[in-house]
Amino acid sequence: MTEGQKSVPKWILIVSGLFALMELIVSLQIYFSPQSVLDIVDLNAQGVDYLILMWASRQFALGFILAFATFKKSIPMLTIAYIFLLVMFIGDFFIGISQQESALIIGAIVMCIISSAMIFVLNRRN
Repeated sequence: MTEGQKSVPKWILIVSGLFALMELIVSLQIYFSPQSVLDIVDLNAQGVDYLILMWASRQFALGFILAFATFKKSIPMLTIAYIFLLVMFIGDFFIGISQQESALIIGAIVMCIISSAMIFVLNRRN
């Protein structure tokens, strides 16, 4: 790290590490036990297994990216990861509205606020 670069606060690294761990655990849960996450989906329908694997891969990729950015202590990488999280949770918010699922809506709002706050803090420090 050059002298002009700012260091990432330890609390941001801890939160980012927890998010990375959460995404990795969710991906494994979706992959190995999709019925625990998708209780309203017919898992025997044609093509559902493909979508489940795609979703698990997306979660794994996000967890890996967050873990790598946290390990590297890179403000630009963490910013991009949190922008991806923000976009993903905005999508989840609209899915929650279309499915009339209040838990998904509330969770998406909370995660959008956290992601936005992390982007703000990271860019303020940069």
